[in-house]
Amino acid sequence: MENNYLTETLEKLVGIPSPSGFTEKAIRFVSEELQRYGYRPWITRKGACVVSLGGEGSPLVLNAHVDTLGAMVKSLKSNGRIEFTCIGGYTMFSVEGENCLIHTKTGRVLTGTIQSTSPSVHVFEDAGRKERKLQNMEIRVDEIVKSKEDLKKLGIEAGDFISIDPRFAITATGFIKCRHLDDKAGVAVMLDLARRVKEEKLDIKRRVYLFFSAYEEVGHGASAGIPEEAEEIISIDMGAVGDTLESSEYAVSICAKDSNGPYDSRVVRALVETARANSVDYTVDIYPFYGSDTGVSLRAGYDVRFGLLGPGVEASHAYERTHIRALRNSSDLISHYVSTSLV
Repeated sequence: MENNYLTETLEKLVGIPSPSGFTEKAIRFVSEELQRYGYRPWITRKGACVVSLGGEGSPLVLNAHVDTLGAMVKSLKSNGRIEFTCIGGYTMFSVEGENCLIHTKTGRVLTGTIQSTSPSVHVFEDAGRKERKLQNMEIRVDEIVKSKEDLKKLGIEAGDFISIDPRFAITATGFIKCRHLDDKAGVAVMLDLARRVKEEKLDIKRRVYLFFSAYEEVGHGASAGIPEEAEEIISIDMGAVGDTLESSEYAVSICAKDSNGPYDSRVVRALVETARANSVDYTVDIYPFYGSDTGVSLRAGYDVRFGLLGPGVEASHAYERTHIRALRNSSDLISHYVSTSLV
C-alpha cells in the first residue's frame, strides 16, 4: 500500500516557516498531529516537543529537528533594503534570487527577495564577479520603500525573523525537491512511526520516545529535555549525498562517523543488521562536514548509546532533493528497529 502520509505530512511541515528560534507553529503542528493519534505530548521549557509511544524495555529516544535555516533582520539600510544575518550555515550562492518572508514582531508578514547588491548585469559591471558574501547581499522588500524610515513604518526592525521560500515540489518520478528537507523529512519519518504504532498496531519492543528539537541548526537543539531514563539516542536527520560518499537519494543512510567522530558501533551494527534482515535499501557512510543533535546530547552529558540515520538528501542546505523511496526506507528501518531488541 502506498504511504502517502509521508509526503503529505512533509509538504505541510515545509509550508510552516520555522527558522531556529521561530519554531512555535511547527512544534504546535507536531504536537497536534501526535494528539490526533491519541498520544499525550508535552512541550519543554526550551520549546521542544516530546512524546512517549509506549513499549517496554531499554528506553530509546528518536530525535529530529523542526528548525531550519533562515535569517534575521540585522539593520535597515538607507536605500530601503534590509541587511540580514544568517541563521544556520549556508552559502550566499544557495539563496541568491530566492523569495522570502519577513516576520515582524507585531505579526505582520511581508514578502521580499534575497539578492546581491549588484543584481543586474545590465546595470552593474561587477554583477557577475562580485563576491557572494553576506556583506554584499540584501533583501528587497515588496513594498514601496525608499528609505530606512519607510521600512520602520512597515514595522520592520532588527531581530525580525526571515524565512526562505521552500518551493516544495514532487515530480511524477517520485523526486521531492524543496528547501528544509533537513530536517523536516526526518520529522515526517518520526510522525509516520507514531502513526504506524497506532494504525498498523506496530509491536514495539523498546520503550520509545520521540523528541522534536527546535535549535539544531544553531548547535544546541537536543542539549536539554531528553527523558532522563534514555539509554540510547538516534537522530533521524538527512543523509549527505555527493562526492565519494555511498549515500543515495533512494536509500536510508546510516552514519558511521561525522565531523565529531565515530557513532556507537553497537548501534551502527544493529541498524545494519535490521536493514539487511528486512530488505531495507540502505547505505553506510561518513559525513566529513556534519554534526547532529546526537552529538549535542553527548556534549551535554547524556550517558547513552548513540546513532544517526536518515533519508539521502542531495544539495543539503541549498535547494535540496530526495526521493520518496528514501523516506520509505527510513520509515521502514526505524519501524523494524523499534520492533527488535538487537542492542
